Amino acid sequence: MSIFRKVTATIALATMLAGAATAVSAQETLLRSSDTHPDGYPTVEAVKYMGELVKERTDGRIGIEVYHSAQLGEEKDTIEQTQFGVIDLNRVSMGPFNNIVEETQVVSLPYIFRSIDHMHKVMDGPIGDEILAAFEPHDLIGLAYYDGGARSFYNSEKPIKSMDDLKGLKFRVMQSDIFVDMVNALGGNATPMPYGEVYSSIQTGVIEGAENNWPSFESSKHFEVAKHYTLDEHLIVPEVLVMSKKSWEKLSPEDQEIVRTAAKESVTKMRELWQAREAESEKMVREAGVEVVKDIDKQPFIDAMKPVYEKYVTNDKLKDLVARIQATE
Repeated sequence: MSIFRKVTATIALATMLAGAATAVSAQETLLRSSDTHPDGYPTVEAVKYMGELVKERTDGRIGIEVYHSAQLGEEKDTIEQTQFGVIDLNRVSMGPFNNIVEETQVVSLPYIFRSIDHMHKVMDGPIGDEILAAFEPHDLIGLAYYDGGARSFYNSEKPIKSMDDLKGLKFRVMQSDIFVDMVNALGGNATPMPYGEVYSSIQTGVIEGAENNWPSFESSKHFEVAKHYTLDEHLIVPEVLVMSKKSWEKLSPEDQEIVRTAAKESVTKMRELWQAREAESEKMVREAGVEVVKDIDKQPFIDAMKPVYEKYVTNDKLKDLVARIQATE
């Protein structure tokens, strides 16, 4: 996006949100929150729940309005708007932050987490807090982590049962260098593109597939054009809820604590919704006739990630972070 287009988009978005804010006269502060996922998705509902807690604990002084379905733009652009203070809160996948917050690269590494439980233990503890703190120098306040499930490959051409089956296939990835290198290391052709363009790109043959979790595969309707899904679970990447530092600093210390606590409490709600949604999405996808490959030897995939780790884990701080994550039981 050119500088001119960025400025124009910022002005247009600011005007729209200012209009929305003035429409809510009962609240002194209305926080605008962005999410690329559709209404009803676990992350969207978790931020709504957070808003209920904040409204109750501030006697209605602060509210949260969730703009779902990428109404405020795709993730990369909404990050910039959040840094500018045009958007107050933002639920974003970790990948788009990889080129902004160095520490997020580690938790975005393929197979860095052994399981969902392992990811929870790491991100709910001091390591997770350390990474949240790393957002502040980039004009963002890290509030909480949501689940993103396990991401796996799907495509329109054939079932993937080994690395050989990936060769030559074009896969959409998030706009993250790590994800590009991951797919390329596995023998595929990585194609970064916004989430909203994936369906039509698979449908028209621009790409053969993508990679994501059960709920995203289902809610995006990608299963309609990609009938082969392989549970290689190459990524278990948490998602993050951040707040604009500019918006944060407008709050009193007491209200900051209310917002932070409500964000943390919304995590439990999100995980409950996520588990239910995963089961529902899997059922819907299987009933739609998608071929699901479950039993796959992951070790060759893991071994192929060595050059990716060597490229991105380049300093003592990141090496220590990897070691501590791997040592977490």
